[in-house]
Amino acid sequence: NEHRGGDIDVGNYVSGHEGQRRQPIHQSFHAAQYNGRVFFQPVLRPEASRPEAMAQHVAIHPVDPQRRLVLQVVDQLHAGAVIAYPTDSSYALGCHIGDKQAMTRIRRLRGFDDKHHMTLMCRDLSEISTYAKVDNQQYRMIRGATPGPYTFVLKATHETPRRLQDAKRKTVGIRIPDNTICQHLLEVLGEPLLTCTALLPGDDLPLSDPDDVLDRLDREVDVIVDGGACSIDPTTIVDLSGDVPEVLREGQGALAALGL
Repeated sequence: NEHRGGDIDVGNYVSGHEGQRRQPIHQSFHAAQYNGRVFFQPVLRPEASRPEAMAQHVAIHPVDPQRRLVLQVVDQLHAGAVIAYPTDSSYALGCHIGDKQAMTRIRRLRGFDDKHHMTLMCRDLSEISTYAKVDNQQYRMIRGATPGPYTFVLKATHETPRRLQDAKRKTVGIRIPDNTICQHLLEVLGEPLLTCTALLPGDDLPLSDPDDVLDRLDREVDVIVDGGACSIDPTTIVDLSGDVPEVLREGQGALAALGL
């Protein structure tokens, strides 16, 4: 059960190094129950410039993420949120791995069909082994290049839900990001984040600036994690599902780190 209270005028809001701008706002509190506990989350809404249906804007320090804000974002993911967040490449869209409705929203936002598969953003190699089959040679290659801007296509394990796999090849895309905010989110979440690049239909480049993310996605996602500017260079994609590694896309990640 969820309940939303009324608006409370709290005047000018400033959060110092947490990065929120000084603006007149109203504040409403969203109370939600998850796993038997109730948590309250402030939802910030500028008084004049933004509509009711807007994303919660959470500014997290890119070097020293505030744990209470990370917990707030993870609570939203458990409650079914779609988030926009920074990575070691560009901004990305993400949701809980088990949330089919949120996954459908991301597909619609990106203009994906059912044949386009999203990636699992993982915390470390041990988490990868739950969802992908990794032999010794592949393990050494991934260990030498991660965390970093690489996406690896691997054979999926039986534990990987079929909706996350390529239907014909039974593969899954895996990432271990070199981004402090990502790592903190994944640590608290305790499982992979289902994700894809924030490249919107008609755009040539993914979203990389938090102001652009706010302008383009404010009415489309539930939470925008502002972690500062990102790169516009995509990840390097390597298919490890066959006998020989195949580079599907050469991006930010250097091939030399993979021994290729």
